[in-house]
Amino acid sequence: MREEKPKAPSQKNKSAKTKSWFWPIVYSGIAIVFVGMIWGYNAFMKDDAPGLADVAGKDPEDGLTIKTNAAKETLKFPFTEALLDDVAILQDYYDVNADAAMRESAMLVFDQHYVTNTGITISVQGKAFEVVASLSGTVEDIVLDPFKGDEIILSHADGLKTIYRSVSGILVKKGEEVDQGQVLGTATENDWNSKVGIHLNFEVQKDGVAVNPRTYLAF
Repeated sequence: MREEKPKAPSQKNKSAKTKSWFWPIVYSGIAIVFVGMIWGYNAFMKDDAPGLADVAGKDPEDGLTIKTNAAKETLKFPFTEALLDDVAILQDYYDVNADAAMRESAMLVFDQHYVTNTGITISVQGKAFEVVASLSGTVEDIVLDPFKGDEIILSHADGLKTIYRSVSGILVKKGEEVDQGQVLGTATENDWNSKVGIHLNFEVQKDGVAVNPRTYLAF
């Protein structure tokens, strides 16, 4: 009796076995490539924006972060707002485009000499009042002048300066950082402009040029 030989597997069975491992390998390769693309994109974006990563990693107490995120200040009155109803502008800023009456009120006279007012002269019912910083900044200089009255100069961002004249009892010093609303001293009188009594002469400068404080403040 002839021994039967085992039958060779058909071509169909070979094809089925090939398909069983071929496609999983293809899918795995595609997945690896896709994950690699995502990882590379994230790495590129991180390197491309180092500034954002630095700010996010800063301590909340760090000065740079505070300056970056702080809201921009606007100029405020050089006195506490509770006094606003009692404030009078005795002498205006000299504006060549203003009417004749305002230009006349902006002329300061001493010993028959006329000087144009580069600020505004503020009075609170002829009484002494606290002078406060209109903006946060640095004390650029303090000028002691018993004749014209002592003067405080503050420098601020964006090329602004505020100048406070006819001040006594000065509470700040040159180089000191001050906050908006911080008390700088007390308004007083002086011999140079004695006719207005106790007052503050308040000046605003932009890039070294005096500008009308009324354009910043709602007097």
